Amino acid sequence: MNPHIVKLNDWTDLATKQMLHNVIDKKQKWDKYKNIHLLMLWSSVFLTFSFLYYFYNYIIEPYSYSFESAFSAMFSKEGHLYVFLLLVGMFGAVKVLYTKREKAEKEYHALRSEIIDRSKDLWKEDSWKKRNEVYELMKKEWDINLYHVSK
Repeated sequence: MNPHIVKLNDWTDLATKQMLHNVIDKKQKWDKYKNIHLLMLWSSVFLTFSFLYYFYNYIIEPYSYSFESAFSAMFSKEGHLYVFLLLVGMFGAVKVLYTKREKAEKEYHALRSEIIDRSKDLWKEDSWKKRNEVYELMKKEWDINLYHVSK
């Protein structure tokens, strides 16, 4: 369990600490998928434009006098096919990462909403005053807003 969560002492019970730990894990998982998705997306866009630049300058322009010669120049090197397949694979990976990212986001927001909805049950009379300190800790350390349900 996270050291910050363990230090909450008697502010929360063990079940609440576990829920807070789980929401931190879900947030970190969502952030990881979001960053990987963004990196793959921009990498594939950059490589696509680079390949199109190469394709135009080294195949289309020199062989513009004949479609047949441009077509044969395009398929004369098997590296062109490999680069094209790599780009298709990268865009496929971007789609897969996008679905994983969306799933992780839904799981995170569902758990966060559950904590917000059940806050009266999770923090009893004595610990209700410390609830704001827990919320501030979650906001400061992990950028998790437990005050409002809206994203």
